[in-house]
Amino acid sequence: MNLRRLRSFVVLAEELHFTRAAAKLFVAQQSLSKQISQLEAELGTPLLHRTSRRVELTPAGKVFLAAAEEVLARFDRGVAEARKVGQGEQATVRVGFIVGAALELTTHILAEFTGRHPGVRVELHEFGFDDPSAGLAGGHTDVAFIRLPSSTYGLVATPLFTEPCVVGVSAAHPMSCRDSVRVSELLDEPLAIGRTDDSVWRDFWTLAGYRGGRRARNLVETHSQSEEVEVVAAGMACSITPAAARRYSPHPGVRFITIGDHPGTIVAVALRSSRRNPLAASFVDAAVTVRDRETRILHTIQAAPGAG
Repeated sequence: MNLRRLRSFVVLAEELHFTRAAAKLFVAQQSLSKQISQLEAELGTPLLHRTSRRVELTPAGKVFLAAAEEVLARFDRGVAEARKVGQGEQATVRVGFIVGAALELTTHILAEFTGRHPGVRVELHEFGFDDPSAGLAGGHTDVAFIRLPSSTYGLVATPLFTEPCVVGVSAAHPMSCRDSVRVSELLDEPLAIGRTDDSVWRDFWTLAGYRGGRRARNLVETHSQSEEVEVVAAGMACSITPAAARRYSPHPGVRFITIGDHPGTIVAVALRSSRRNPLAASFVDAAVTVRDRETRILHTIQAAPGAG
């Protein structure tokens, strides 16, 4: 099996016509037919159903087409990156993240990746609440640190850890002296929520799954983490937020309280399921290596916080 046969098959699958596909590949129709027959023989199964009038992909052909397209796309990107490096240009991987990224694992992950690829330039891009995919959905980044649950259509997400959630309240709030609360105690509270069109993300941070189908009545939309903290400090709303807010967003007017019966939020490293950059896959592998190695940091992140 070789790249030439894969390319021939992909072009034929696009055209579904031997004459047109042969012309597009600049080969004789007989040569194309021979390549496809050799490919089917290697796989041990028909990829195409041929009649005198039409050519159709078999179920096996449809599955193999997706695999062939991915192999060719990765190879082509690898060739392009190699040529850039050979010509003195740096290969680049664009890493997106939302506030906090992968917390204390972030610097270790970046160090692991750059250690493996010293000639690769890493571009970091921060995104606000309006894009929980951290640039992946719009193709602005190659790989990203995201928080789940959120809409992951078209993405492949690899979990790194699950972080407890807390509720941020004003220092003047009646709950501010508590060590912990239950979700049921928060359902009637006004809640700050980042402005986004991602309904999965929005439902999670507004506790929609606990409301029995009823919508949250009093939401205050915010554009950033710092804005959300100020809204909470002013007593305008409470905020369901990751426990790391106690370390990353401290404020003298805000207290962070453990939510005893909340499942927490998952931090994952994600990339697009199509058009994958080989460097993005390597970045994910570096993140998994760090996750499995830095068990002490992971324990600290995942431990339930005390009162703030």
